[in-house]
Amino acid sequence: MTLSKTTIAAASGIIVLGVYLVDQTSLPLAAERFAASCSRYLFGKKKGPKTPPLDPKEYRKFTLVDKVVVSPNTALYKFSLPNDDDILNLPIGQHISIMANINGKEISRSYTPTSSSDDIGHFVLCIKSYPQGNISKMFSELSIGDTINARGPKGQFNYTPNMCRAIGMIAGGTGLTPMLQIIRAIVKNPEDKTLVNLIFANVTEEDILLKAELDLLSKKHPQFKVHYVLNNPPEGWTGGVGFVNSEMIKEHMPKPASDIKVLLCGPPPMITAMSKITQELGYDKVNAISKLPDQVFKF
Repeated sequence: MTLSKTTIAAASGIIVLGVYLVDQTSLPLAAERFAASCSRYLFGKKKGPKTPPLDPKEYRKFTLVDKVVVSPNTALYKFSLPNDDDILNLPIGQHISIMANINGKEISRSYTPTSSSDDIGHFVLCIKSYPQGNISKMFSELSIGDTINARGPKGQFNYTPNMCRAIGMIAGGTGLTPMLQIIRAIVKNPEDKTLVNLIFANVTEEDILLKAELDLLSKKHPQFKVHYVLNNPPEGWTGGVGFVNSEMIKEHMPKPASDIKVLLCGPPPMITAMSKITQELGYDKVNAISKLPDQVFKF
């Protein structure tokens, strides 16, 4: 199924087919959680501790239950958890590893779910598929009912509320996914006062993932702002044009300070360029392997 921009916008970018992009402050999600809690209370039997859906070392199987195409080569893949009332419980800022046997070789790639870690019974991955890709191509060939192998959590970044005064984010394409996970966690927590500025770079306007949701979050939450940058903008485009450069970073990112962070996620050439530019602008040098205390962190 392919959704037009109008259809996605009509859903305010928050509910896609009524299943997975849900504003964390909305009543439908609260009702879903309340119903699940009541069901467990009324009908559930007392059992021992449940096995978490994810394991950091063991790959486990998860079944594809829905797929929504959101751009020419990108789709949202919804996978069920073992039990209807399970939650993924992935630490904010971390990701999962997907493994598949391709042409006789075991290949793995890391992805950050676009669903929230406390969504009930499922998780969602946003995957951009490439004709010559390995795991990404495998995703594009999945049918409903097929399974993937996943383990986690993984990653060096673990967001906690108010861990810094301001966060700047520079993302390209599906590099949005870890940023969106952190943005959602911040804006749904009224005690979290962190200021967030996102520069989101893409080739065309059609490539901008989840734009309706980003725009709504920015409108509803003044602490979050987003600046779009396109290589090939349409006529009348008012956002940034070309590649992300030092002037854009100076305008939209927090200035270097001990109480800020800049997060980077996107294609390797972009991350290399951003690492160089941020250092030239006075931010700390980007380490080969980023750690949580780093001022500039690359996913």
